Amino acid sequence: MRTRRTLLTSGVAGLVGLTGCAATPPNADDGGREAADGGSDASGEGDGSAEGDETRIGFVGDLMLGRSVNEQWADDDPENVWGSALPRLRELDGLVGNLECCVSDRGTRWPDKGFYFRAAPSFAVPALEAAGASFVSLANNHVLDYREPALRDTESHLSDAGIAHAGAGTDREAALEPAVFEAGELTVAAFGLTDQSEEFAAAESEPGTAFATLDPAVSATRSLVEGVLDRAAERDPDLVVASLHWGPNWETEPRAVHERFGRWLIEQGVDVVHGHSAHVLQGVEVYQGSPIIYDAADFVDDYISYHDREGVRNKRSALFELAVRDGDLEELIVEPIEIVDEAATLADDEVSEWVRDTLTERSEAFDTEVERSDDRLAFPLGEG
Repeated sequence: MRTRRTLLTSGVAGLVGLTGCAATPPNADDGGREAADGGSDASGEGDGSAEGDETRIGFVGDLMLGRSVNEQWADDDPENVWGSALPRLRELDGLVGNLECCVSDRGTRWPDKGFYFRAAPSFAVPALEAAGASFVSLANNHVLDYREPALRDTESHLSDAGIAHAGAGTDREAALEPAVFEAGELTVAAFGLTDQSEEFAAAESEPGTAFATLDPAVSATRSLVEGVLDRAAERDPDLVVASLHWGPNWETEPRAVHERFGRWLIEQGVDVVHGHSAHVLQGVEVYQGSPIIYDAADFVDDYISYHDREGVRNKRSALFELAVRDGDLEELIVEPIEIVDEAATLADDEVSEWVRDTLTERSEAFDTEVERSDDRLAFPLGEG
């Protein structure tokens, strides 16, 4: 399989974009806010030419650490926000998520927003460190809830903790700058884009998010992504991740334009498209051997528990584990998650079955191959 490093260093470039989020679904009942398997043997025993070490990188959706999540765990051990999922997170070589809040004690509210998400640094930073967070995207519709001072604080706290981040910054160039982190033996370049909350968009000399129209037919978007990928290539990465906050809330299927955009990104040399914003799981597509996670749903939040006949269940989620061997994408393994009492929790048997069934069904539209057993779901990767 050709590596993305080869693609990028040969000058191939592409485009990217994203969307936003709200905290209360339409027609939700009144009630306020709610309070492993499948490891591969990488030993390489046999002929002495071992297959090589396996690297596992986790991908999760929204990490909303503000409001009641902050209140629940701020006076406790911050790592408890990850509940029974914590040991599984600590087994990974890297973890990627969308930070759906600012991390600050400062700032005044952006006017006329319905929901404001801010987490205390004394809670959020050690919580992210405990989970082994490698990279978080800031390209979303909440990072500027408390304006520029809180955005600056967020970046500063993450940098001090050694957590890579991208997707927002002090100006447009800074917001578009990709970040680099190490996962096992791999160097990973990641960038964030969003098509949500255009009022948060960074300008030439104004702070904000990496906002773009996430449509490969838009020449300005193509040029923007080409520039991002050129900068990523300068770091000679083994993998490239596009983290996208896109699409409307509470939808179980991606928009057709986002499907086109995700595929286009893969064609330009992106290895993993990491989508989030809908608060619910959407399907996975394997395109040219690479995964497009259209929406990873929320990993932790304090939103009401909502479900309907259309299969919208925002408390049921997943940890997506990307297995990479010798630079080749091998498989994407699903670990079912349920948000319980504002903590990420390994799902019980009933919820796990629902998550596996739902991801299987929602991926059928993309003719995605699945490997399924009673207690395991994985999407084979690589060029077949």
